[in-house]
This record gives sequence, C-alpha cells and structure tokens, in this order.
Amino acid sequence: MTLSFCKMNGLGNDFVVLDLREHPLALDASQVSAIADRSNGVGCDQVIAIEPSTAADVFMRIWNADGGEVGACGNAARCVAALIAEESGSPEVSIATTSGLLAATVNDDGSVTVDMGAPRLDWDQIPLAKPVADTKKIAFGPRDDPALHSPGVVNVGNPHCIFFVDDVDAHELARLGPLLEHDPLFPERANISLAQITGPNSLRLRTWERGAGLTRACGTAACAAAVAAVRRGLVKRKVTVTLPGGDLVIDWRAADGHVLMTGPYALDYEGTLPPELLAKAPA
Repeated sequence: MTLSFCKMNGLGNDFVVLDLREHPLALDASQVSAIADRSNGVGCDQVIAIEPSTAADVFMRIWNADGGEVGACGNAARCVAALIAEESGSPEVSIATTSGLLAATVNDDGSVTVDMGAPRLDWDQIPLAKPVADTKKIAFGPRDDPALHSPGVVNVGNPHCIFFVDDVDAHELARLGPLLEHDPLFPERANISLAQITGPNSLRLRTWERGAGLTRACGTAACAAAVAAVRRGLVKRKVTVTLPGGDLVIDWRAADGHVLMTGPYALDYEGTLPPELLAKAPA
C-alpha cells in the first residue's frame, strides 16, 4: 500500500503527518521508528496521525522517533490545527489527544495559539515514583554536574523536569539528558530541560525530549518551563521562550489556569511513504 504524508515543522521540531481519517492504519513502534529514521526513512522528531474523533474536529495521535506513543506535542498541535483550519475554512479547531482536548486558533498573522489546558503539578500527576511535598523544587540532579540541582517538575500532557541555570549552553545536555530521562524517579520517563531567565518576560530553553533526543523546539517543554518559572517568582505569567529553533509566547492565564502557547508552523513538502517503511521490522 502507499500512504501520503505532509512533512511539517514548528520552529524546527519536525513531523511526518499522516491523515488516517479515511483509511485507518495501526502503526507499531518498528514502523514508526522506520518512518522517523533520518538515514533510511523520511526523518522526523515525531510521527503524527490525524484520526476521526467524536469529541473534536480530529484526534491527534503522537509517536516519538523511537516508536513510543506520547500524549502531547504542542508544536505538532499547531501544525495539525493549521491543516484542519485550511480544510474547514474556520480558524477555530478542536483537537482530541490521549492527554485531553485542545482548542486552537489560527491567528490573522499566520501564527497558531493552542490552549494546552491547566498544568498538572501534583507529584502523582507528573508522575514521580515517590511523593514530594512541593513539585516547585525537588531534590534531584546529576552527581557530576552539581550546578544542575533542585529542578521544578510539571506535566503539560507530558512529564517535564526543568533545571534553572545561568547559561543553558554550559551543560552537556546531550550526555546528561538520556541519563536523567531514564532515572527511576520518572516511571514514565521525562523530558529534561535547561532554562535560563533573561528578563521578567523572557527565558531561554534547551530540551532533551524523551524518545527523540535534543530538539530544536519542544512546545510542551516551553509551557512547562514558563509554569515552573512563574511558580518560583522568576518571570511574569506571559513570557517569550527562546528555543534553538525560535520563539514561542507562553501565557499561563490567571483567570482559569490554562496555558496558552502561540507560535508559527510550516509545511515543508508533501510526499508518499515508500511501502517498505510500512512493513513490520523483523522480530
């Protein structure tokens, strides 16, 4: 069989987007990782499936490059919202995910705002392997980099661990990220971020994304970092988060506690998946 796809990105965080509404297809981890492989597949950080939904305009299923399914991807939500808005002719789009329902708006300037919902802040909502009194600052960090300590943990559809540092480029995130991601403290693994406060309304961010590695942008990490910084009194509720791929505006709305994420999207090209990528890998 052949299957068309859209290659899209949000600030360099790139996706293979499959529309499976008319022709359902159950992908396994080996097929996803084959599609995501940058040497022999199409190459992407995440594979995204658009599926039917009775609760929203569409259901968005998300797999990281290693084949593991995850609950949320802010950058992908902007891309999917843009596709569905163009199809429907309405700037308002609802997207169901395994982590909850998202409301998105395609703005007049071409950016997309996604209501990511309220962050989950209790230890068992992150989740952590053991109770902690306050997730705003926990006792955790690598032994060989003592400057990384006392992170905040937040769940914005995915679990995030955010270390506040003086310089996000001064630490070996490519080495430390996978070690911390798999720490027993995180039973579902975690996205590991370094955040640098650059002003009352701004911060820099680098993220090691579970199952994907270093990424040019992670929308849920930007949301989580903003929330963690606000909780510590380091920034105001609306901030610009600068990632390696560009800027996102994050607004932790006081009225209802929801996190609004605004940023760009891009359609890179369209194509057809080679049939061999849909064949199951040998056991």
